[in-house]
Amino acid sequence: MRPRACPTAGTLDLVGERWSLVVLREVCVGIRRYAGIRANTGAPGDVLTKRLRSLEAAGILERRQYQDRPPRFEYHLTGAGQALEPVLIGLRDRGLRHLRDPPPAPRFLHTRGADVETRVVRAQCGEPLGGRTGARTGGGDPFGP
Repeated sequence: MRPRACPTAGTLDLVGERWSLVVLREVCVGIRRYAGIRANTGAPGDVLTKRLRSLEAAGILERRQYQDRPPRFEYHLTGAGQALEPVLIGLRDRGLRHLRDPPPAPRFLHTRGADVETRVVRAQCGEPLGGRTGARTGGGDPFGP
């Protein structure tokens, strides 16, 4: 039996590991240099280096040099990386709502300085997901049209 092809699984192949997600969280909130990412994630240096390289190879992050001597780089989200920001915000929101004693969470700021949250709605009708979705009521695939 072959599992069905799925864009969710394909994305998780790229970013579905804890260290990758917390690295992306840091870059999303504006921490772009190796030392800051390492300090805020607690990732071991070798693990962090490997994750940064794999995210860059996947086209999710890009390195930009900010200093010549010695050469130093910052990490920035590509368009593909920016598309993951709502996922990270959703994971943060879920943790704030459902974890016992959630730790303070970094804020994902809108250009106007206000914190943001995610709201997922069905494309065809604009009805929000959450609460009673088709999967819970027997009405079909919640990821389908």
